[in-house]
Amino acid sequence: MPSSINIQPASHSARDRWRAMLEGVALGAIYGILLRLLNHTNFVGPKAQTFSQTFSVMTIAFLFGGPVVIGILTVRRAEAIEHVSVWKWIFLPWISVFVMLLTLWLFLIEGGICILMASPIALVCASIGGLIAGTWSRLRKPSGLTLTCVAILPFLLAPVEARLTAPSSTRTVASEIRIHATPQTIWRNIERVPAIAPSELSTTWTRRIGFPRPIEATLSYEGVGGVRHASFERGLLFIETITAWEPQRRIAFSIKADSAHIPTTTLDEHVTIGGRYFDVLDGEYTLEPLADGNTVLHLVSHQRLSTNFNGYAGLWTDAVMQNLQNSILEVIKHRCEHA
Repeated sequence: MPSSINIQPASHSARDRWRAMLEGVALGAIYGILLRLLNHTNFVGPKAQTFSQTFSVMTIAFLFGGPVVIGILTVRRAEAIEHVSVWKWIFLPWISVFVMLLTLWLFLIEGGICILMASPIALVCASIGGLIAGTWSRLRKPSGLTLTCVAILPFLLAPVEARLTAPSSTRTVASEIRIHATPQTIWRNIERVPAIAPSELSTTWTRRIGFPRPIEATLSYEGVGGVRHASFERGLLFIETITAWEPQRRIAFSIKADSAHIPTTTLDEHVTIGGRYFDVLDGEYTLEPLADGNTVLHLVSHQRLSTNFNGYAGLWTDAVMQNLQNSILEVIKHRCEHA
């Protein structure tokens, strides 16, 4: 008798599977780039300001919803031929996000500061989108119309969200340093800060991502009402008006960023100090003499944060301000102890 023949279903080649995954990565990255371009002033033309406010990057729909859609599109396309493993649901969308962010950075559409701040939440949300798409594919293949509706959802929600008034919160950042010097010596180094040489500042992560370094602080006259000009590189200037003056004990000042004269290339538009989303309000130095001859120098500042995700944004603004304050305190410590 002739032997029976078992016919096995043809399996897709490894090349086909890799092509599907690469297409998914490309689809997710292109979607993210197009979503960002709608908010880029050089792209949208003469009505950029109105358009930018309508499709604001600083919305939950864009910053959180956009990456979710990237993850959905990436994994859905990757699963077009056959199911992929769960770990690919989680990490394949990361490649799409990295490609998107790298492209935006290379073409100067997004700066290093914003990319660093957006990356963690973008990666997490992209993985969530990947898990949604993977589970969805297992249960039921989503139609092209359904995916299209999902893709345009951030475009529909962002304008609505942008019209809502973002809640404002006041953040407090406190720093301190122990200095082996008298209050008199320290006071001379905080009421005015002579020009800071680049060699006096350690290389910090905030400087690596593009935040300007401090240069100097001048003072018009001693006492309440005196005006300090705290200068940073690339034209960043803070105008500080003295509100409390207790020699060798305490100096406090309100802060107003000279935003009208800050070059647009100094900071990303979404983290401009004195702008729509973030501002530094005031600062205060307090000197605490110790019995052992040392002095603890305290520096406290308050910032205004106005976004729809202040909890997440506050983690970054606090970290940036803490790093900046610590850098200034280190300069003061070194100058006082080597006076």
